[in-house]
Amino acid sequence: MINENFKPFPILTSERLTLRKLAIDDQQDIFALRTDAEINKYLDRAPSKTIEDALNFINKVNENIEKTMAFYWAITFTDTKKFVATICLFNFSGEKNSCEIGYELVTKFQNQGIMKEAAQIVINYVFNTLKVRNILAFTHRDNQNSTKLLLKLNFVKSEETDKENPDLNIFTLKK
Repeated sequence: MINENFKPFPILTSERLTLRKLAIDDQQDIFALRTDAEINKYLDRAPSKTIEDALNFINKVNENIEKTMAFYWAITFTDTKKFVATICLFNFSGEKNSCEIGYELVTKFQNQGIMKEAAQIVINYVFNTLKVRNILAFTHRDNQNSTKLLLKLNFVKSEETDKENPDLNIFTLKK
């Protein structure tokens, strides 16, 4: 790990959004997110089938946080506490001074600038607090919303694709 700032788990905020640790109470929202066909069509994972799948996912995420392997935030509206998305950091490499960013946004909240705002908060945290210098993002070549978001955030698309999955484009943001 580059700079271990997992405890206490960081709550990040903007005027509109609060990024907080995922909680057991989020199981219904995580289930909805992980069963959404529109979101899952670009992800290489089996959709959740039961609330128990969502609960197991939350427990695994929090276990990885405890092991200082990842950050995973639930994104909520600050005023209403409404769950709208998740964003995470993982695959930290001290050698490459890098980490990977991933995110999922509830379909009905897309195209409202929410993920751009949340990602900017997380990017600032990565560069200024964690002192990581490179952020990687992998997105499916057909996921135009994600590609547009990464370009708006000044990520640069690599000429190479992912070796394990050639449908994934690689983007990098350097400090």
